[in-house]
Amino acid sequence: MNALLGVIFHFLGGFASGSFYMPYKKVKGWQWETFWLIGGLFSWIIVPPLAAFLTIPNFWEIIQNESSTIIGLTFLFGALWGIGGFMYGLGVRYLGVALGSSIMLGLTMVIGSLLPSIYYEFNPEAGKDNIGLMLSSDWGQMVLLGLLVCIVGIVISGKAGVMKDKELQTDATDPHGMEVKTEYKFGLGLIVAIISGVLSACFNFGLEAGKPMATVANEAWKVANPNQGEFLFQNNVTYVVVLWGGMLSNLIGCLYLSFKNKSYSDYTKKNVPVAKNIIFCALAGTMWFLQFFFYGMGESKMGNGSSSWILHMAFIILIANLWGVIIKEWKGVSRKTITTISIGMLVMFVSILIVGYGNSLREKLNLF
Repeated sequence: MNALLGVIFHFLGGFASGSFYMPYKKVKGWQWETFWLIGGLFSWIIVPPLAAFLTIPNFWEIIQNESSTIIGLTFLFGALWGIGGFMYGLGVRYLGVALGSSIMLGLTMVIGSLLPSIYYEFNPEAGKDNIGLMLSSDWGQMVLLGLLVCIVGIVISGKAGVMKDKELQTDATDPHGMEVKTEYKFGLGLIVAIISGVLSACFNFGLEAGKPMATVANEAWKVANPNQGEFLFQNNVTYVVVLWGGMLSNLIGCLYLSFKNKSYSDYTKKNVPVAKNIIFCALAGTMWFLQFFFYGMGESKMGNGSSSWILHMAFIILIANLWGVIIKEWKGVSRKTITTISIGMLVMFVSILIVGYGNSLREKLNLF
């Protein structure tokens, strides 16, 4: 039952992440860095503490009482994750959307899911799954198989993206719907994509670094609610610190682009629906945070960072591709291309089932 609930929560998180950019499409008269910064104020500053306040009593005291080392590492990984997100744009510029996205998302999934388990292989900790345990157990092998299948799905989807761009002969759009001017430089693009993929995986590392804060929240909740299982919202306190780091990186990047493009004047433009723009940015920013809100709930149910990260990424990619079909981004392409993207999405869906099944085996094992 916990595994099923975990999958459902991860689906909700993936849906929020794969859908959050849709409100941004309603923003009028503002450049990317302008609406990204306004939306980010809700994503990084407003909504995370509000969610923590509503779900975790005395969350601020938990942060204040934590060691500076834990806070610093959690913040650092959040900042690195923010840099990785910004470098994503360079990756798609030099490699194209399809190839760049495939490499970066694939790396983010692999590194974010496997590196913590490798770390815990050499630094064992109670309640943490290590790579040796996963390789030697049926459930762990199933989860790793799901990871491999999902990577195959990403590659197939990337191939479909290349076919689409060639057939339509138009400027490509990234998974967020932004038009991308491609300047193909494979060597440089590959380096940038690898760096972006590695740094983007740091969000999961930030959650691992800040786990002691979540543990404090979890233990306090279990004392107040005995025999009720794990606290669904325990990670909300960790998000506050991780997203402080992400805020710093994104703020610096957005301000740099604002001065470079002189887009700081967007806020005072005439005939721009400022109030509506802010509302759509607030909606997008809130939806963006909800991906992690539900991720934390799913991770609490599964208790396995590797499985949670794989499901999180798989659902994001799957939902984003489905939105592309719904808003007719694939209109006008050949049947072969439609078949290819359909196969890619099907393969990723199969990977979700495999990972879910692996976790159900793990849950049954824990019952005995």
